[in-house]
Amino acid sequence: MEIHLSQKQIGQRVADLRKKRGFSQEDLAKNIKISRSSLAQIELGNRSVDILELQKLSQVLGFSIDYFMSNDFLQGEDSTVEEIYLPLVEMERISVPTLQVNKFKNVLLYILERCAGKPNVGETVLYKLLYFCDFNHYELYEEHLTGAKYRKLPYGPVPQKLDSIINQMIDDGQLQRVKTDYHNYLQTRYLPLEKANLTALKASEKEIIDRVIEQMSDWSATAISNYSHKDLPWLASKEGEEINYELVFYREVPFSVRNYNDEIEQQ
Repeated sequence: MEIHLSQKQIGQRVADLRKKRGFSQEDLAKNIKISRSSLAQIELGNRSVDILELQKLSQVLGFSIDYFMSNDFLQGEDSTVEEIYLPLVEMERISVPTLQVNKFKNVLLYILERCAGKPNVGETVLYKLLYFCDFNHYELYEEHLTGAKYRKLPYGPVPQKLDSIINQMIDDGQLQRVKTDYHNYLQTRYLPLEKANLTALKASEKEIIDRVIEQMSDWSATAISNYSHKDLPWLASKEGEEINYELVFYREVPFSVRNYNDEIEQQ
C-alpha cells in the first residue's frame, strides 16, 4: 500500500537502496545527472526529489516506485551521527585541502581589518570566523578557500599551523599580538599592521567572508563556540582529529549556506 513519505523518509530509503546496490554517492549522482552534494542533501532529507529524479533513481537502483512508496520497504535502523557520516565521507572524500599560505594570510588580515574595532574578537572568535569562511565557501563552491585544515578541539574547530603563520606575520611586521582584559578575562588579540591584498581574493571569496563577518563577528566567544559545536562537520568528527570538509554537504538549517532545491542541474 502506498503511503505518504516525508523528505527524511525518502532520503533514508534512497540511501538504503544505494548502499545495498553498491553505489558510491559520486557514481549514483552521475547516473541520475545531479551533483553529489545534492544527492547528499536528498539522503539527509534536506532536499526534495521530483518525479523525474525518482524515475531515474528507480531505473538506476532497480526498484519500482510502488515498492519504494510502500509500507513493505525495509528501512535501516537508527544510527549515531558518527555511524551515519564518518564511514561515508572516508570512502568518498573528493578534495584534500592544501594550505595556500598567502591566501590564508590575506583572509586573516581582511577579517582583522573589518573587525579591528570589536573588543570581542580575540583568538577564539577569530578561529571560528576563519572556520566558517573556509567551510561555508566549500559548501557553496566545492572548492577550498584557504585550504587550511581544522582540528576538532573542546572549544571548537581550530586551524592547524596557525601559530607558525601568525608568528611569521608578526616577524614580518604584518601583525601585532596584544594581551587585553576583556570582562575580567585575559584575551589575546591580533592587530593588522598592513592591509590585505584584495587582489588575492576573488569577488565570490570576499563575499563569503563578508557574510560570515556580518553574521558572527559581534558574537561573544562563548556564543560562537557553542554555535560551531552544533555544526555537523564539528559534531560528526572525532575529538582531536581533522574535520573533513565533505561533511558540509550534510548540514541542516541554519548552518547550510546552499539552497539545494533551487539548483539547476546540468544534463
